[in-house]
Amino acid sequence: MARISGIDIPKDKRGAIALTYIYGIGKSLAMTILGNAKVDYNKKVSEWDDKDIASIREVVGNLTIEGELRSETQLNIKRLMDIGSYRGIRHRTGLPLRGQRTKNNSRTRKGKRKTVANKKKATK
Repeated sequence: MARISGIDIPKDKRGAIALTYIYGIGKSLAMTILGNAKVDYNKKVSEWDDKDIASIREVVGNLTIEGELRSETQLNIKRLMDIGSYRGIRHRTGLPLRGQRTKNNSRTRKGKRKTVANKKKATK
């Protein structure tokens, strides 16, 4: 099993798919990485030799991925919340921030439904 930037990559998958197991690497970036490392993207991870893994590690070493990328993203969100921007307020309240409607959907951001009791009528 190959280990790149602290992540165990599955050996039974093709190289382009296996690299997507690293946070911050999608399919197109994985293809670019394999191209720069001069490794065939159809080659399975189990078929990679030490030279291939070393060249991939060298290319991946220059990218912002995994923990560094996660912390950078969290710092960006915290900055938005601190300056009190619209997006920061939406983050703070747990509502969608990209203009979506909230009347019917957005259950992922809002969480489980909270039932609000009806107001009791005054008796005479």
